[in-house]
Amino acid sequence: MSVKKIILLKDVYKLKEQKEKELPFYKEKLAELQDKLYWIERDLTLTKNIIKMIEDEKVTEVKHE
Repeated sequence: MSVKKIILLKDVYKLKEQKEKELPFYKEKLAELQDKLYWIERDLTLTKNIIKMIEDEKVTEVKHE
């Protein structure tokens, strides 16, 4: 004889409430990661541009008086 698992409605509601509580936390973490990603991509672009300028010898010497 096989035993069937009964799903109680209260358990489903409990799981839903737990997920609703987790959602703001993960949304906040996602926003933080997206912000970090934005700045890392900008920094990487700047670094690549500097490297390209140096390789192409486009950097002009700035003389201080």
